Amino acid sequence: MGTAVLNIKYVIPFCLVLFASGNWNLAAQSASKPSDSKIKNVLFIVSDDLKANVLGCYGNKVCKTPNIDKLASEGVVFNSAYSQGVVCGPSRTSFLYSRYQGNKGITLGEHFKDNGWHTARVGKIFHMLVPGDIIAGTDGPDVVTSWTERYNSTGLEAGTPGDYACLNLNIFTTELEGRQSTRMPHRWSVSVSYEGDGSDQPDYKTADKTIELLRKNKDKPFFIATGFVRPHYPSVAPKHYFDMYPWQDIELPEMVANDIDDIPTLGRAGIMNSNNSIGKYVDNQKRLWAAYYATVTFMDDQVGRILDELERLGLRESTAIVFLSDHGYHLGEHTFWLKSNLHEDITRVPMIISAPGMKTGKTDAFAELLDIYPTLTDLVGIPVPETVQGESLVPILKDLDSSVKSGAISIVGGNKGIALREENLAYMYYRDGSEELYDMKKDPLQFVNLVGDPKYATKLKQMRSNLNLRIQQEELEFGEIKSN
Repeated sequence: MGTAVLNIKYVIPFCLVLFASGNWNLAAQSASKPSDSKIKNVLFIVSDDLKANVLGCYGNKVCKTPNIDKLASEGVVFNSAYSQGVVCGPSRTSFLYSRYQGNKGITLGEHFKDNGWHTARVGKIFHMLVPGDIIAGTDGPDVVTSWTERYNSTGLEAGTPGDYACLNLNIFTTELEGRQSTRMPHRWSVSVSYEGDGSDQPDYKTADKTIELLRKNKDKPFFIATGFVRPHYPSVAPKHYFDMYPWQDIELPEMVANDIDDIPTLGRAGIMNSNNSIGKYVDNQKRLWAAYYATVTFMDDQVGRILDELERLGLRESTAIVFLSDHGYHLGEHTFWLKSNLHEDITRVPMIISAPGMKTGKTDAFAELLDIYPTLTDLVGIPVPETVQGESLVPILKDLDSSVKSGAISIVGGNKGIALREENLAYMYYRDGSEELYDMKKDPLQFVNLVGDPKYATKLKQMRSNLNLRIQQEELEFGEIKSN
């Protein structure tokens, strides 16, 4: 694929801003060569639809993720990291521009490129249709000016020969005809277990290309963005990964009677047990979990291959590594499936930052995905564009007991709803005026909506006020939060 061309329309205004602020010399120096920071390289790894609580480093005892867990032991695990968008496209746009909404400014990749870094994209970083763009090998709405070079990783996805299942329809077959794929309504419940080593899969190819780029660019500063598509559906992986997780052993999420009665209509998932045939097949719900685990472990192995090569090349002490997911996922919690709502299983994401010279351990300090952009610029010592809305997390990387913000915002598409997560409380407001409030210390699984509880009236009022303030501060296009 061709080399990206420098986008002059962003560079000139950016330099003018720096000149006006008295930082012209810094801009001139950093534009010609990377800074004097000992961190010369960035490896930016993005997983797709990955729930934080399926990783060992986030407390899961079933799913095997030794490589991500090892990275976690060498860096900082953010227990309270949140996505600003609750589906792929808005989330990725948000953290790649460091904006709560929209794409104002210059992308993370382009900013590094303009400041002297060799930038490369491998796989899904900006949005891609999965499986559509993966099968076709197309870019999706990529921003070409972000990259010195870019590569797509193809795969057959649901068309992979092997044991196919469409679990909400209770279909099991090895036939290739009639499989649910791109833009088909039941594609989300598809799994394929097959005999093979995984080298035909997009994530394996993404790891291969990343390793190739590490070797090729080891002697110059690089920013490599590696985007895996698993565990996003369809759940395709070699059979031995499925064998790790017998579906009969899977324990489904905790359920309570009448759980969703106090969840407003706009707060419910589009696919639920009550409106989809998956609700009839409890065993297939377990199979969906098993398939999800299988693809997470497969993806984890690809992460391990890349990190091993980084170590072998002697680049570990000069490279900052970020691992995150674009958002979480529902696998039957509250009887919900997929994403695109404001509950904790969707908004909370895994985020690990491992940077030379920084602390290791875990922190409960709040972080938003859009904070990654200014954090990386801070680590390598280049200026941050004025359009960036995130905050550098470097103070936390230096002191795990510190914090840079009191909470996190998440927004569901079309301004349908907005959420504010603060210490011990989660608040959601929807455009029809309906609300949710949860005491996360007493009710971390969000079973009891406290909006009507007089004991929480003061806290509810405070959360409304806090969210209104954040909307004003961040200039969000949402409107004032008003009580019913």
